[in-house]
This record gives sequence, structure tokens and C-alpha cells, in this order.
Amino acid sequence: MKGIVLAGGLGTRLYPLTKITNKHLLPIYDKPMIYYPIQTLVDTGIREIMIVTGGNNAGDFLKLLGNGSQFGLKHLNFTYQAKEGGIAEAVGLCEYFAGGEKIIVILGDNIIRKNLKKEVAQFGKQKDGAMIFLKRAKNPREYGVAEIKNKRIIKIIEKPLKPKSDLAVIGVYMYDNKVFEIIKNLKPSKRGELEITDVNNAYIRADAMSYSILSGGWADAGESIEAYNNTINFVHRYRGSKSK
Repeated sequence: MKGIVLAGGLGTRLYPLTKITNKHLLPIYDKPMIYYPIQTLVDTGIREIMIVTGGNNAGDFLKLLGNGSQFGLKHLNFTYQAKEGGIAEAVGLCEYFAGGEKIIVILGDNIIRKNLKKEVAQFGKQKDGAMIFLKRAKNPREYGVAEIKNKRIIKIIEKPLKPKSDLAVIGVYMYDNKVFEIIKNLKPSKRGELEITDVNNAYIRADAMSYSILSGGWADAGESIEAYNNTINFVHRYRGSKSK
């Protein structure tokens, strides 16, 4: 399985912090934000990783990360998303990199405390299809929300006004190689982007979607300035406690 970290976008919700840099290069406690999702992938045993960047600061990722040796990697791959085309479009740029293998995609502003090695191994044994991670959230209206019936996801609604559950879809997705064909057949949403929720719903309609409810801490640092600061405090609590 290969890993993909999505680190494009303009970061408008964190403006003016992002006026001169990509949000994924901002500090979270004692490390740049982008370090956390890369480490999450490395901790599962993944050694082939693609970073999808965008905007005017893409070159800074190469200067910061180099070949990934600080994570014990021999090489890091980079590609560039030229426009704001959505998460699904960014994943589609990685078809050649995937090389027919399954992939795990993580949004560069999602920080997860739990080691996902067990779930990655579980998906590796899954014949085909997709797996997503859900987390009980106090503010599910800010995310895609899973509607579950008889222990199966029957639909994901993006930012619903009246959520059917409190189970938010977090920014970690695992797909078989069919994901690239699904993306090629997507139509842009009203905001002109290819939506990852549409990808997930395609797998759901095909009865090819499994899920895991995440235990342990999770933070979305890119949701807002408040969420960014809450994420710093969240990481400070669990990393600071290890140093004592």
C-alpha cells in the first residue's frame, strides 16, 4: 500500500496566517503541520509516500522535507495541483504513483494520535473497495456525516444542516485502484471541485465501503483559526506529557 498526503489549497480559513505560506507549513506545537500526517503514515509501515502540494509555496515543501530522511524514508515523491480542483482531483493526480496498488490518503491538516497500523493491515486484507474513518464530533455539521443503518454506511452527506448522526468523516481514506476510474467520471460540484464525498458515496452505492470508528484523539487544524489553536493545545497535551 502507498501513502498520499494532500497539502495543497489556499488555506483561506486560516488567513492571514496563510498570506505568505501554505497552511501545512505552519507550526503545530514543536513541528510543522505536514510532519504529523507523514509520521502517521510511516508509523503504519508505509514507506512510499506522495506529497500533493499547490499554490505559491510548493517549493518550500521540498526545502523542508527533502528526501524524507528525518522520517526514516529513502525518498519522498511530490506532485503539484495547479488549481483549486478539490480533494478528489488531488487524489487523481497520483494514479501513476499508485501503480495499481491500494492507497491511503490523509489530509495534511488532520492530526491523529492513534496508530492506524491495525486498520491499514485490515484494509490490506480486504479484497477490494474502500475504508474510511469516522469520529464522533460535537460539530458534525462542519464535515461529511455518515448515515448508518444495520452497521453499514448507507450515505454520506456533506455538511448537513440536520445531521443524521454525530459520526464525522475524518480526513483519512483508503481505496483500491478503482478510485481513479471513479474520479475520472465525477462531475464538479457547485463550487467547481471534484468532491471526495462523491467518491465515497460511489463506493457506498457499490456496497464496497467499510469503516472504522476512530478511538483516541483527532484534530482538524485547518477548519478555522480557533481549530488551529485548539490543535496546538491538543498536541501540546499529548506530546508534552511524553516529555515529562
